[in-house]
Amino acid sequence: MSELITLARPYARAVFETARDTAGQYDSWSQMLVFMAVVARDDNMRKALDNPRLSGEQASELFIAVCDEQIDEAGRNFVRLLAQYDRLSLLPEISTLYEQYRSVAEGVVDAEVVSAQEIDDTKMNAIASALKKRLGRDVKLTSRIDASLLGGAVIHAGDLVIDGSVLGRLNKLSTTLAR
Repeated sequence: MSELITLARPYARAVFETARDTAGQYDSWSQMLVFMAVVARDDNMRKALDNPRLSGEQASELFIAVCDEQIDEAGRNFVRLLAQYDRLSLLPEISTLYEQYRSVAEGVVDAEVVSAQEIDDTKMNAIASALKKRLGRDVKLTSRIDASLLGGAVIHAGDLVIDGSVLGRLNKLSTTLAR
């Protein structure tokens, strides 16, 4: 996985710089990259692109045909470049890295709250405010439920992980007792 990220990084950086330099077209590139990543993940598309008899040009034209009007001319040129170097399979990683670069540029951090039970809007707003204060950036907060946590929550915000779950506390206690 880290190898894929390493290979994807220069492409994601180039797309980000292109979006930034063309009047901040962050949204249109985000939409195109997310769509292209979905196409690249499709099992049928992966099988077709893995065909050794398919040239880079044929691969790019196939990919562009599937994407149709979901990508503009700049997106088509990007697909051609990736196909030329056999890098279309990197699109999911490129999309993820692009969103990270965009978040940093816009001063926003993506955060996720994983909880044992649903969290109401008041608590979500309080968590977002606390994270904004701690990180010094706006926070785009999402949530999901994981009943295996038993109680509490785990917050992921960039490299920061705050584990306030019952499961996390039990694991910590178990590790301490095992010593």
